[in-house]
Amino acid sequence: VQLVESGGGSVQSGGSLRLSCKGFGFSFSGFGLRWYRQVPGEEEREWLATIVSTGDSTNYADSVRGRFSISRDNAENTVYLQMNNLKPEDTAVYYCNAGPLVSSSGAFVRDSWGQGTQVTVAS
Repeated sequence: VQLVESGGGSVQSGGSLRLSCKGFGFSFSGFGLRWYRQVPGEEEREWLATIVSTGDSTNYADSVRGRFSISRDNAENTVYLQMNNLKPEDTAVYYCNAGPLVSSSGAFVRDSWGQGTQVTVAS
């Protein structure tokens, strides 16, 4: 199982970015997916958004509701995070997450994380 994020970068306050996360090694369309972020120096990752397997239902943290939007394209095995009206406090490493799930080889995977992508918002 592998998750690969992309799309991070540096933007000015008020700008937008779209993050992508492509999944490999499991039946992507069968599982919910989540986005988290982590500020350097902080121990905890902050949950941001969840999307169910079909994409019909989503949920957001209060800190990003109304500015961020999670979506997925199961044909492309990709989940997205559209981030609008970015603020300096959104600066963090962003991760996608899946699990628990069953891999293509039949192994149970409790939790799978991507490598993260850096987002920096300048004031």
